[in-house]
Amino acid sequence: MMTLYKSLIQSKVEYCCPLWNPSRISDIQTIENIQREFTRRISGLKERNYWERLTELKLFTLQRRRKRYSIIQVWKIKNGLAPNSVGMKFYESARLGIRAKIPRFNYKAQVSISTAYDDSFGLKGARLWNILPMNVNSQSTLEAFKLSLGKFLLKFPDRPPIVGHTSSNSNSLLEWSTVGGVGLLALPSLGDTLSCLSVYSSTPLSDVTSLQFYSPV
Repeated sequence: MMTLYKSLIQSKVEYCCPLWNPSRISDIQTIENIQREFTRRISGLKERNYWERLTELKLFTLQRRRKRYSIIQVWKIKNGLAPNSVGMKFYESARLGIRAKIPRFNYKAQVSISTAYDDSFGLKGARLWNILPMNVNSQSTLEAFKLSLGKFLLKFPDRPPIVGHTSSNSNSLLEWSTVGGVGLLALPSLGDTLSCLSVYSSTPLSDVTSLQFYSPV
């Protein structure tokens, strides 16, 4: 079933996704529901929640896969393997490696133009690229980059917003990369994560630990 899914369904819902990758939660949920419903029909997985099914099948969410494709597209632009139609520019940092310049914008412009800017690949792609550490963004071949990127992405939680369930955030890599300005990757345990949330949100730890976490089906 997974072979059919990847060849007939997944390939179509991801076609040219760096260009149309949605930001609205409702759109993300609608697209994610395709994979959610399909995995529920796989024998032996019906009783497991969506996150458990993804782990068992070794799958990223469709949302996370779209972010991955966007980052790969930036790598191709940087290395001349894809046209740089958005005028993306790069510079080198001795500590962080190759960085993408965030395009400037006149925030006094009308709302429709501001929305187009916020949703543009030139902006979102550059921001995603800039969360990569040097050992990932400095890879010189596409296969080596994909391998390093895959390992890096596995360090982040992948809990998509699901209709009918409360999510801690939108599951964006940009949100997971920091918690109150502190890198999430530096937090080794759930206890440390809760303590961090308590410190940076001025919420007592007793209140943080009383939050309900739901598992989507």
